[in-house]
Amino acid sequence: MARYRNNLPQLSSDLFLTDGGIETTLIFREGLELPEFAAFDLLKYDAGYKALEKYFRTYATLARDYEVGLVLESATWRANPDWGTKLGYDREALAHMNRRAIALLHDIRNKYETEKTRMVISGCLGPRGDGYNPADLMTEDEAQQYHRQQIEIFHDADADLVTAITINYVEEAIGIVRAAKSAGMPVAISFTVETDGRLPTKQTLSGAIAQVDVATDYAPAYYMINCAHPTHFASVLKVGEPWLDRIRGIRANASTKSHAELNEAAQLDDGNPEELGNQYRELRDKLKNLNVLGGCCGTDHRHVEAICKAYMPLLWTHLSNGEQLQIHKSPIAHKTLA
Repeated sequence: MARYRNNLPQLSSDLFLTDGGIETTLIFREGLELPEFAAFDLLKYDAGYKALEKYFRTYATLARDYEVGLVLESATWRANPDWGTKLGYDREALAHMNRRAIALLHDIRNKYETEKTRMVISGCLGPRGDGYNPADLMTEDEAQQYHRQQIEIFHDADADLVTAITINYVEEAIGIVRAAKSAGMPVAISFTVETDGRLPTKQTLSGAIAQVDVATDYAPAYYMINCAHPTHFASVLKVGEPWLDRIRGIRANASTKSHAELNEAAQLDDGNPEELGNQYRELRDKLKNLNVLGGCCGTDHRHVEAICKAYMPLLWTHLSNGEQLQIHKSPIAHKTLA
């Protein structure tokens, strides 16, 4: 049974972490091969399953140590029909992988969830095409039909919600939202933007969110921004504009490079975790509902911990014996840590 589907705890003021850049971590940090950048492909063999299990355990431990919530995002960003076909999966095999990815997260939650660290299981959807370059654009109806099966699998596997990551044009977002609504699943939409803060289609972020909300009767539970550095979009977040209230999540890149530059990069650019954490903290002055924090390309648990420490209302110092000492209490304390 889905634990939080009808009452998502991240819709409160509590702080929730999510993971970092799963693909870049597994490739550059763990030395694993991910054909077509598809993390779900690891689930087909035991060592790959254990690598993903280790990856998610790292973030579950981090969230539990800091007594904050966690959104467990399934390794299924590439597990849709087009990418599955490129990897040699037929419809049945692909469905099995999606179910297996959610089952892994249930195992993690069963082992690590506490009263202070609630863990929400999210079925991750990726774009049908390239996350950086929208081509062969679908209509809203085509996108709804295309993503319907994967969403229904997440529903039947007892995921709590669907999160669509790195969405780069609005018709696909609308189709995903409608498919999720039809399946009875809460949905979050995460748009990616270029260095000018606009979607790759040149649409403004505010315009994209408004268009999806109007077309779906405000059906998304919330919106996110991912696969862009905070310096790429901070300038378009104007304090006091109502549409900013719809944004609850940020999964930023470690690097300030553009999408085109990242595509050409031969080495990982993991930036500066502490600097990234400070940039997240600055965003809370503009995004008053921002409480789902993670990373994207180039980030790992170091970045997410730095973000957590910079953003959370209590500051901690870690003693040499591993214990934590509370040294300062912020005036904006979240309920989780009050």
